[in-house]
Amino acid sequence: MTTLTQSPATEDGAFAGPAGDAGASRMTSRQRLVLLLLLGSQFMLAVDFSILNVALPDIGHGLGFSMANLQWIATAMMLPAAGFTLLFGRLADLAGRRRMLLTGMGLLAAGSLAGGLATSPEMLLCARVAQGLASALATPAALSLLTTSLPEGPLRDKALGLNGTLLSAGFTIGAIFGGVLTDLLSWRWAFFLNVPVALFILCAAPAVIEESRGARSKLDIPGAITVTGGLLTLVYGVTMAGQHGWTDPTALGCLAAAALLLLAFWRIELRAEAPLAPLGVLTRPTVKWGNFGGLITFTMESSVIFLLTLYMQQVLDYSPLQTGLAFCGIGLAAFAGGLAAPRLIGRYGTRTVLSGGLLVQALSTAAFFWLGTGGGSALTLLIAASAAGAFGHISAIVGYMVTATSGLPDDEQGLATGLASMTQQVGVTMGIPVLSAVATASTAATGSVLSGVHTALLLDAVIVLAGSALVLAGLRRRVR
Repeated sequence: MTTLTQSPATEDGAFAGPAGDAGASRMTSRQRLVLLLLLGSQFMLAVDFSILNVALPDIGHGLGFSMANLQWIATAMMLPAAGFTLLFGRLADLAGRRRMLLTGMGLLAAGSLAGGLATSPEMLLCARVAQGLASALATPAALSLLTTSLPEGPLRDKALGLNGTLLSAGFTIGAIFGGVLTDLLSWRWAFFLNVPVALFILCAAPAVIEESRGARSKLDIPGAITVTGGLLTLVYGVTMAGQHGWTDPTALGCLAAAALLLLAFWRIELRAEAPLAPLGVLTRPTVKWGNFGGLITFTMESSVIFLLTLYMQQVLDYSPLQTGLAFCGIGLAAFAGGLAAPRLIGRYGTRTVLSGGLLVQALSTAAFFWLGTGGGSALTLLIAASAAGAFGHISAIVGYMVTATSGLPDDEQGLATGLASMTQQVGVTMGIPVLSAVATASTAATGSVLSGVHTALLLDAVIVLAGSALVLAGLRRRVR
């Protein structure tokens, strides 16, 4: 069996190849194949989060969704993805990372096929729940396989840079493919696209990737119940608040329940014999501030994409296809950022790259204040600022992933990558309801969609700028 194994690092941090090639700094062809499979799974899951966004009206018309219920097509995937990622990340440490990856890929293929064949809203929503569970299973498993297979340093940074590039590109390409497939074929192909790729990974991975797991220990059942329940109620509460307002009793009740459950989880972890998430890991500065930076960049960038989509379709009257194509610059900038970020980390450290990426993202978002009601200048500004923001965003992603997974032993990498994946899922889920509520309130007050978009984007920029400053202060010394 061909496998990607971790070989010891030499004294200067270079990678010692499996054949004893001490000081080798390049991946072997086998390692590249494993990396291709792992990154391919991550890319597919990222595409799933955005591919249906521009197709929602067509899906609603085809299956009979009311306009008010369209958002549940996205939420049905986001809820389990955010709620179960930490638990499944820890299970990957205990039960086997390859096993969890393969389970996730199998569930993704089944859910995607069911979504493409859906004949009712209920069938489609069940398929989206299956896709969300697949993401929660596969994402931390793939990331922990990656981080445990390469030592800390340039090789791992490069791999995480590629992961961040494909993650961001997946969101962008998902929006483009969603528009193209909806206009030329049918929204159903947005589901069918996943099936052959997932089956390929499902068949190829057992022959390439060896099973990997951490030290055997008992599963912290009370911790698993409280943290999963807390995350589910948090995401559901924020979603309901975005739909019905922040004074909605159901939303407030869910947010209060989430606070109580997460507090109970913290207290359980203080006393647990084998905690699900050891507090020594959660309170490490790199884990804490790395995930904080990741939460800020994902929450706010997902909101930017949503607000720009709103601007292009309701202010500029773009079609779904035109909207998707307008995001092409984001994909190119994300690719450049993913290649540059590992080199920048090697030169300046993750503290500078993470906070600097957030700063670029904030300034680029602030530039959208000058978007107008039409003309070539508006499109030029949109493309230029969104590309610059994507470069900063992808740099921040790589910076937070390297920061949040560094300095931890292999048997805690499932937990670390589960935390990082949970940060991503929660951020993507929470950003849109919060800032869409701001945009809606401003639009109602002024009677202008453009004014609502401007207000929400300015708030977005302020939050990211504050996040950049806090990360810089929290990581007080240079982190590799």
